[in-house]
Amino acid sequence: MRISGVNALEWGGAAHTAFDSRGRAHDGCGPPKRMSVFFREARITLRLALPIIVGQVSQMLMGVTDSIMIGHLGAVPLAASAFASGVFSVFFVVGLGLLLPVAVLVSREHGAGDDQAGARWLQHGVVLAVLASLAELALMLGLIAGFHRLGQPPEVLAAVNPFYALISASILPALVFQVFRQFAEALGRPWVPMFIMLGGVALNVVLNWIFIYGHFGAPELGLTGAGWATLISRVVVLIVIVVWLRRAITFRGMWPESWSVGLRFARFAEMLRIGVPAAVMLFFEVGAFMMAALMMGWISAQALAAHQIALSCAGFMFMFPLGISMAVGMRVGKAVGEGRRELLRPIAGGGLAIAVAIMSVSAVGFAVAGPWLAGGFVKDDPGVVALAAQLLVVAAIFQLFDGAQVIGSGALRGLADVRVPAVISFVAYWLLAIPGGYVLGLHTRLGAVGVWIGLAAGLAIAAVLLAKRYLRMTR
Repeated sequence: MRISGVNALEWGGAAHTAFDSRGRAHDGCGPPKRMSVFFREARITLRLALPIIVGQVSQMLMGVTDSIMIGHLGAVPLAASAFASGVFSVFFVVGLGLLLPVAVLVSREHGAGDDQAGARWLQHGVVLAVLASLAELALMLGLIAGFHRLGQPPEVLAAVNPFYALISASILPALVFQVFRQFAEALGRPWVPMFIMLGGVALNVVLNWIFIYGHFGAPELGLTGAGWATLISRVVVLIVIVVWLRRAITFRGMWPESWSVGLRFARFAEMLRIGVPAAVMLFFEVGAFMMAALMMGWISAQALAAHQIALSCAGFMFMFPLGISMAVGMRVGKAVGEGRRELLRPIAGGGLAIAVAIMSVSAVGFAVAGPWLAGGFVKDDPGVVALAAQLLVVAAIFQLFDGAQVIGSGALRGLADVRVPAVISFVAYWLLAIPGGYVLGLHTRLGAVGVWIGLAAGLAIAAVLLAKRYLRMTR
């Protein structure tokens, strides 16, 4: 069964597009189009990616608004939120990696014309998300007893536990939401999930204002209030997207009658075959940034707070190429399902061109407006602002590499090629970036800036190796 209302142009280009001997596109009814195939594919990818980007940005905005509103409480609460959020991010991206096959497999089935098979991937994805999130929650809560061994400032550890426990509990609604979101996006319906996530950001801001500062008769909970706001917001957006998918006419024939009947081990095995290496790859990357946060804590609480500010800004801009990467992965997967391998390089190349353009603008912005951006987080600590501005200069340099490496990994994921990219990530981040950052950051006068220089080097190496891998796979 085909989902009605899905625009074929958004997914794989016009159904009758062909290519002449020079690689130019034409529609079979007239002369070759002047627009190059890469430009055409970039436009199609951007059309699909736009709502996904807004959705990713809105999700990142939840963390950014938390950092801004917590930052007004002082450097110590901001550093505590940075530490807790860093630990949470490791588990979240590992769970997200396990669930990325939902988008790849649903889009592939959609390309082959079997949307009922896509519905079965939704069922298995939800079950896998619940099991993975419960296991991760147990691990996250178990880590609390060992926080004192991580070398963080005592004042940070004294403030972190309630906030950390609350955001840990939000892992379940956050991961289950991602399954429903990927399902809708893979079927060409990304706009409603985007608006739902934007609504979640707005709700989080309101709840932060109420619980952090004690408005409308609520107690002034400070950092703990931000944890409650995050947990409630993530539960609400999950409920909203489930209600929408359950009632939407488009998906009426694709809702499982039971979430437990009809489960097949072979489907879970197929998801894990793609998901485990993807999760490992994401773990290596986000784990590198978590390790960087730990090293910042070894330097000082100020360094950790500055790291959180710069990482919030860089992470916000990273959502743009990440959204493009997700669109590239889905379009590559659909092209494979349709047997249109001639589109694989143009899809990835067009996505890369968009990402590089966006990150170039971002790099200029960070280099020029770094002090102003940092000052928006912390107003009463000029030392933190100055250090964060220096880190943003380094971020300006690695923005291009960051955009390129995420496009490469997304394109390879669309090919279901995840094992070699995982090895590339391990080499780039854990054999080069982290040791380099440790030496430059803790054994030279560069300090916090040296840690970020190490991260930039790892991103550059990952970008080059992933690009070479994709070119080899699409020869």
